Amino acid sequence: MKDSNRYRFKTISEYHKLAGLPKPGHPLVSVVNLEEVRMPVNGRSNTMIFDFYSIALKRVPDAKIKYGQQMSDFDDGVLFFMAPGQVFTVEVHEDKIHRPTGWMILFHQDLLWNTPLAKTIKDYDFFDYTLFEALHVAENEEITLNNVIQQLKWEMNSNIDSFTQNVIIAQIALLLNYAQRFYQRQFITRKVSNHEILNRLENVVNSYLNEDLASKGLPTVTYIAEKLNISAGYLSGLLKTLIGQNMQQYLHQKLIDLAKEKLSTTDLSVSEIAYALGFGHLQSFTKLFKTKTNLTPSAFRQSFN
Repeated sequence: MKDSNRYRFKTISEYHKLAGLPKPGHPLVSVVNLEEVRMPVNGRSNTMIFDFYSIALKRVPDAKIKYGQQMSDFDDGVLFFMAPGQVFTVEVHEDKIHRPTGWMILFHQDLLWNTPLAKTIKDYDFFDYTLFEALHVAENEEITLNNVIQQLKWEMNSNIDSFTQNVIIAQIALLLNYAQRFYQRQFITRKVSNHEILNRLENVVNSYLNEDLASKGLPTVTYIAEKLNISAGYLSGLLKTLIGQNMQQYLHQKLIDLAKEKLSTTDLSVSEIAYALGFGHLQSFTKLFKTKTNLTPSAFRQSFN
């Protein structure tokens, strides 16, 4: 389980044991008070991997948490999500003792077996966000989330019956739905940083479209996200909220704008323009252009003559 300062936990019980916590009341789900965690610290950092889901509202004074390639201060409370197999590292100052505050939910995939959440949990894109894109909850939002946690803890401490699993899963689903709502708020309220991302997106896409699309094709969401140093899921969510388009719709609109420019300012044939924009078939280009403009490329060109 332990390799130097790297820990991998296959079960929730393994984490409880190393963290100095009582044995979990349920093997597949646990709510942890982070102030009670007594995880051993080797040197200045600990790296951990969970083979189960975790959701945490965490504050770590004078420490930084690295998730993927991103490093973030955790002096303020933020909510972040980890899917099984993701890696995070806590780095601390050697001369200080760091006791995080907040809570963490741990739940295994097997808990979701044969439930609606088993199918829909992959739709919650924030499990793929980097820590840089963690959810910064407002005070009233934190109260709402804490109420859900209290209800979940109450259910887990009650007598287990045939309804227990469904009620627990319903509380987890409620927490995830609140997170989706609060992320929408964050996309809107963090205007400076998010609009700066959109400006960088324009530059990345415009630069790419000036290259040889005939041989390269359109850029992927992953390619663009890596250029912007953010996760693909966060970029998609940001676009949907701020401009009402997903990445494919955004790229298609950029192609149509470029096609309009070529149709109105060059003597290239419609087929040549389609090929230059990366379309293997003229029919595909014509169909997309008509969908976006209600005109065929030829009719659009004629409107300028």
